[in-house]
Amino acid sequence: MEFKKCKRCGCFFLSENTVCENCTQKDSFEISKLKNYFEGENYSNNIDCISVDTGITVKNLNRYLENEEFSDLSSKLNIGTNINL
Repeated sequence: MEFKKCKRCGCFFLSENTVCENCTQKDSFEISKLKNYFEGENYSNNIDCISVDTGITVKNLNRYLENEEFSDLSSKLNIGTNINL
């Protein structure tokens, strides 16, 4: 295990994950919300609009869209080549 800084809240923790134990549930909830959003037919392809529509911060959207499970979708979105803030 490594001593890491949570990518979501910034606290330090020991784990192999990128977020602390407290934030893992929040990430799971938001990822589920994002998947449901993209299952709809009228979703936006703009990262700022997706953030407004889902209530998920752009910072967290960028993290989620880097995940392999969203790789096909990321290429279709109008987020450019640099999605990090």
